[in-house]
Amino acid sequence: MSSSSDASVLVIGSGGREHALAWKFGASPSCSQVYVAPGNAGTAQEPQLTNVALDPSDHKKVIDFCKEKQVSFVVVGPEQPLVDGLVDSLTSAGVTAFGPTANAAQLEGSKAFMKNLCKKYNIPTAEYNVFDSPEEAKAYIRAHGAPIVVKTSGLAAGKGVIVAMTNEEAFKAVDDMMIHSTFGSAGTKVVVEEFLTGEEASFFALIDGATCIPLVGAQDHKAVGEGDTGPNTGGMGSYSPAPVLTQDIIDQAMKDIIVPTAEGMISEGCPFRGVLFAGLMIKDGKAKLLEHNVRFGDPECQSLMVRMKSDLFETLDAALKGVSDIDLEWDPNPSLTVVIAAKGYPGSYAKGSVIEGLDAVTGAKVFHAGTALKDGKVVSTGGRVLGVTATGSTVAEAQHKAYAAVDQIHYEDGFCRRDIGWRAVS
Repeated sequence: MSSSSDASVLVIGSGGREHALAWKFGASPSCSQVYVAPGNAGTAQEPQLTNVALDPSDHKKVIDFCKEKQVSFVVVGPEQPLVDGLVDSLTSAGVTAFGPTANAAQLEGSKAFMKNLCKKYNIPTAEYNVFDSPEEAKAYIRAHGAPIVVKTSGLAAGKGVIVAMTNEEAFKAVDDMMIHSTFGSAGTKVVVEEFLTGEEASFFALIDGATCIPLVGAQDHKAVGEGDTGPNTGGMGSYSPAPVLTQDIIDQAMKDIIVPTAEGMISEGCPFRGVLFAGLMIKDGKAKLLEHNVRFGDPECQSLMVRMKSDLFETLDAALKGVSDIDLEWDPNPSLTVVIAAKGYPGSYAKGSVIEGLDAVTGAKVFHAGTALKDGKVVSTGGRVLGVTATGSTVAEAQHKAYAAVDQIHYEDGFCRRDIGWRAVS
């Protein structure tokens, strides 16, 4: 492992995941400087972090900044810049970047690509078909019947998945995606797949081409409403570890899903390097792949980073160098993250509301997402605004501490689910 004690790191992104990653880099003795671009109010207030007003889509400006500040390591947090080829641009400019190339990021950027890879390399997943014609998609729905799942093939910020309980709901989803362009160009092609039942979990692995190193798992809550009801969001909360991810399931997921994906990507000529986040459905002791993501989950990353005892910089640096015997240490105590979102999310919501009481929070770490500083006050700028993360000797204790901290925060236009972790607590 590299032990350079003066690494200058740049984290790309502005969400809770990026605050958690930057916070963890800031705690590493190997990192002398941690920049976040563009960051948020939370990263602005961390003494060891520096926000930079960079637009991640302007690759030249990002490269120029890295050269000027002698940045030695870049971590790209969100999926969009990965799909847009930021890692390719940085690498060709001689800047070390953690994350997949644009070709490899198709695993998330194109659900059609991901599903076709599963079929070709016998990776267990839901039965499916890919359509660019609304009529053909509806004919497939009629033939198979609800419940059925309709997904945009392209990126839709975690909201492009509709679980339709009736054929009519499925037809409406097809119309919204393909005819009304509710999700923009993401819905020009759709995947229609069988509805899998079981328990969902998020599983993470570091991959350098053929080397696959399991991290830990988590469980997130995608639905906006309590009891996992209502429309899907980017995630309303998470906890780690997930009791459903037993060692047997982890071994099976590595053998049947993670390793064949890594090997398949090499065979396809686009080897994967970075963190692979497999969304799993677990039933009768077996995991099937729901979807691949090509970055840390949000809010799962927040739950993972507070449990990670290993040095994040040393770990990711070693993973990029293909080290296969990385020994990771995790706090055995569970962690739980409650997302505070703006009222109306995942639909339209107000921005610019003042958030108070953050300095009074005890017993938890508050990771910022959609926030900014305005006249010295923290204001909301996004749909998911804060991620309140606590650890405890049990999930129930972590849950209790997280909600106690949530109740210390004053944000009139905010709401949260009050049942994060219910599967592990009940």
